[in-house]
Amino acid sequence: MLRQDRWALAGALTIALLALVAIGADVLTAIEGQDPYTYRTEALDPATGAPAGPLGGVSGDHWFGVEPLTGRDLFAIVVHGARTSFLIGLAATAVSVLLGVVLGAIAGYLGGAVDKLVTWTADVLLGFPYLVFMIALAAVVPGEVPRPLLLIVVIGFFGWPSIARIVRAQTLTLRNRGFVSAARSLGAGPGHVFRHELLPNLWGPIIVVSTLSIPGKIGTEAALSFLGLGIPPPTPSWGRAISAAIDWVATDPMFLVFPGAALFLATWAFNVLGDGLRDALDPRTAVLR
Repeated sequence: MLRQDRWALAGALTIALLALVAIGADVLTAIEGQDPYTYRTEALDPATGAPAGPLGGVSGDHWFGVEPLTGRDLFAIVVHGARTSFLIGLAATAVSVLLGVVLGAIAGYLGGAVDKLVTWTADVLLGFPYLVFMIALAAVVPGEVPRPLLLIVVIGFFGWPSIARIVRAQTLTLRNRGFVSAARSLGAGPGHVFRHELLPNLWGPIIVVSTLSIPGKIGTEAALSFLGLGIPPPTPSWGRAISAAIDWVATDPMFLVFPGAALFLATWAFNVLGDGLRDALDPRTAVLR
């Protein structure tokens, strides 16, 4: 069914291509002969600091042009920025999924006070202005703390409530099914029931919600970097490149086009793949078709 969804396949191919770019960023920049850290002032207009030449300095030496004021190679920034965005997006999603699956399954299976506590906590976090909290946290956390690790933990922590809600709802429908009741009657404990009875039937929703969560995590990292609170310079980041490009839109629009297009492609690809997986794994969709 997924193979018949052209949009989902296009999204999967785009993700695979971007992943290869992120993994092979060093090789690609070596082929170009540049890196994302070296200042190339000779590629700039001495009077304005803007890239010399048309299209933001696009040339055989600089495939996407150069960054204004510094002359750093924009292609190198974009491909190394893919590594940053994918690392934080995937790792933060893993944190959210781990917390969401465990807490959602516990709430749905045990019910009672545990269910109320998890549900109440999820509701509070869903209504919490987490972006404000992240901004405040970034201002007080010591500089010795690795910023990628901080972003992964914080973004991942605030992402578990939506996943927990879905897992809890699925667990509520499964816990009274015959195979679960049979396992309990044979003496299986909660851990055994979760691993062998519930989890195999939860993989579909988990995969779908994980895929749909990744672009949100990438976008959050880009937003924080856009605000100057994400990945610190000189580490390449799509969000910080877009932030810096805002001041140069009138004179060097290509500075915004390339990192903006990369961020758009990543979020679009994960969204259409997630939609395709949801349709493929939802039996009701199969019946409708």
